[in-house]
Amino acid sequence: MKIISYNVNGIRAAMRKGLVDWLQSVNADVVCLQEIKANEDQVEIDAIEAAGYKYNYWFSAQKKGYSGVAILSKIKPNHVAYGTGIASMDFEGRNIRADFDGVSVMSLYLPSGTNDARLDHKLDYMALFQDYIDELKIELPNLLICGDYNICHEAIDIHNPVGLKNTSGFLPVEREWIGSFLENGFIDSFRQFNQEPHNYTWWSYRANARANNKGWRLDYGLVTEPLQEKLKRSVILSDAVHSDHCPILVELEM
Repeated sequence: MKIISYNVNGIRAAMRKGLVDWLQSVNADVVCLQEIKANEDQVEIDAIEAAGYKYNYWFSAQKKGYSGVAILSKIKPNHVAYGTGIASMDFEGRNIRADFDGVSVMSLYLPSGTNDARLDHKLDYMALFQDYIDELKIELPNLLICGDYNICHEAIDIHNPVGLKNTSGFLPVEREWIGSFLENGFIDSFRQFNQEPHNYTWWSYRANARANNKGWRLDYGLVTEPLQEKLKRSVILSDAVHSDHCPILVELEM
């Protein structure tokens, strides 16, 4: 089972840059999208379905043109959960989950902390999300949470760890949270296979950052420990250029 996660930074713009043709070429079973910035009725669903994703589910933010997540699938899920049921988390459209035989796949878009108010919201969200997942993984032990966590975990995950140590996305409190999240029963699937530096999933549009690979690894496929033995591959697909992020791929032997 091949699962892709991709912060598309606006699905309509990404589709104009060839996203659908790219999806056909990679031939994933399930695609988790973040930051879709659109409602379902604003998206060319016919093109997505023609690419093989007959089953597609959308959870948009209340604010138009902002945030939002989706799951596209070639396999019909047994159940789809829109949001978490926690109002302060759900109004920005940041979580959607599809349950399949043997695995549940969540698309997550964790808030950024671009200013003090947003950082407070991010920290609140992180605390609520931890509690929510602690309960959820009892019910669904085989859980894959794909998405944009807006956090670099370790110094290896960011191009300038010293210069950016006081920047949101690499603050000690954020790094501590994702470390604790992993210790509570999750595995960073990419680091299971690759311990090399200079592997990033987001680059600023400024200062030619992508060409110079001055990036951040913000996008993760975190799996619960019972799925560890089923992990076959986890890679960053840095050649895809439909967004300021690039996709990640997790493959499970189901």
